[in-house]
Amino acid sequence: MYNDKESQKIVDIIQNYARKHSLFVLAYGTGCGAIEIPPTMTSRYDAERFGIRGAATPRQADVLLITGYLATKSLKRVIKVYEQMQDPKYVIGFGSCTINGGMYWDSYNTINVLDKYLPVDVYINGCMPRPEAVIAGFVKLQKQIQAGKADGWDKYKKNLDYYKENQKKVITNWVMPDFNW
Repeated sequence: MYNDKESQKIVDIIQNYARKHSLFVLAYGTGCGAIEIPPTMTSRYDAERFGIRGAATPRQADVLLITGYLATKSLKRVIKVYEQMQDPKYVIGFGSCTINGGMYWDSYNTINVLDKYLPVDVYINGCMPRPEAVIAGFVKLQKQIQAGKADGWDKYKKNLDYYKENQKKVITNWVMPDFNW
């Protein structure tokens, strides 16, 4: 027979396998990045064959896809959306703007490194990444989920003080709760 630890490991393997094939995506398009999402979902690239579907609200979403640059105002909204999502939840940073600010890197109002404010599980490089790259990014996330390594949501909870401190440095006019769960 299996002991409790072995049984839990088997359950985790089954859950991760099911999760990887059922990703409901909430796209947060803040700039030109969102233009590549519709072609990715159409019949030519057919993202749904990988289990990637759109979600209507944060409560229904598993993946937050952040496309384009983030300003301090939009960061506030992204944090609210992220904290409304159910666990486990994943974040994909789409395009060079989420990695280093892109062409707006030296603007006073641009968030340059998204990882300081929210845990990013996968970055997709490019300005703008083509649909093939978007699908490759989702496949990478699926592999991380199946291996049990896509744990940004858990890191967020464990390091909440770090994330909130960074968020408060940028968003000075917003009184944020210590946690929303």
